[in-house]
Amino acid sequence: MQRPYNFSAGPAAMPEAVLQQAAAEMLDWHGSGMSVMEMSHRGKEFMSICEAAEADLRELLAVPANFRILFMQGGGLAENAIVPLNLSRGGVVDFVVTGSWSQKSAKEARKYATANVLASNEADGHTSLPAPAGWQISADAQYVHICSNETIHGVEFHELPDLKTLGCDAPLVIDFSSHVASRTVDWSRVGLAFGGAQKNLGPAGLTLVVVREDLLGHALSICPSAFDYKTVADNASMYNTPPTYSIYMAGLTFQWLKRQSEGALRGVPAMEQRNIAKADLLYGFIDRSQLYVNKVATNCRSRMNVPFFLRDESRNDAFLAGAKAAGLLQLKGHKSVGGMRASLYNAMPLAGVQALVAYMREFEQTQA
Repeated sequence: MQRPYNFSAGPAAMPEAVLQQAAAEMLDWHGSGMSVMEMSHRGKEFMSICEAAEADLRELLAVPANFRILFMQGGGLAENAIVPLNLSRGGVVDFVVTGSWSQKSAKEARKYATANVLASNEADGHTSLPAPAGWQISADAQYVHICSNETIHGVEFHELPDLKTLGCDAPLVIDFSSHVASRTVDWSRVGLAFGGAQKNLGPAGLTLVVVREDLLGHALSICPSAFDYKTVADNASMYNTPPTYSIYMAGLTFQWLKRQSEGALRGVPAMEQRNIAKADLLYGFIDRSQLYVNKVATNCRSRMNVPFFLRDESRNDAFLAGAKAAGLLQLKGHKSVGGMRASLYNAMPLAGVQALVAYMREFEQTQA
């Protein structure tokens, strides 16, 4: 029996094979006599799970040796405070505001540093991206922050900005919560990346931080010890009890990702090709439709989060009711923008997007 297709923006759908494996191992992990939920985080069983997860993630994302991978808690919202606590040195930090999440990041950073908005797309309703060539980066910026994929407004940096070409030596910080592992990362352009796992990698509770080693050890004196990146790194993410079950589930997802292939491509490059195909299918249909519209500029449309609107919004409730009856779940847009939103994370198969397009076509025909 086909499970419904879950288009939630997060916590989001997970690969069915991962859920099945977790269910099979729930009561007894590999003959240990324990569920992963019951294990000591310092015991050999969980340590092996955590070490494998970190190694698999490093391989999947091609993380260089001079970056540390940290398993933390608090999600992206907590990182909006933890990043400036670690990297700002109480000075100036620059933000590119491209939607709700980068707005929240800049607002939170003002508690710990002088936060400057160097570019924004607010004037056009967060439907485009300000070109890096026009950014006026502060001469004394400690870092430049972008949200490389805005979940709510559906804009994505398909190429990360190269700050060196702008004459800037400050590290680039990216919030890649909603598209981590959906595409490759050019680490030569990144100083730190963070993201909650609950959109593309696992259940809520785990936050990933990938940080260049030279950025460790500069936390403000007011930074809590558990949020000091150097302390977390020095203790291999075990300074406090980590989100053990979320790490385990993410680890299973990493293994699933490593098994995925498209022709000669494997892992994240294979997923990137799938994600391009899924996004092209949905955007292509919307653009040809007379009922649906996407307002984002075509050069920066998100592959992960596709907001769209019915030109006749009086039909919204009927659209959502029909979608649910067709096994297409959680398509209602974020409350701040309305409309609809389909999130096409790695776990969403092409068949799910095909089913959504078929339903959207049928619904449009009934409105004629």
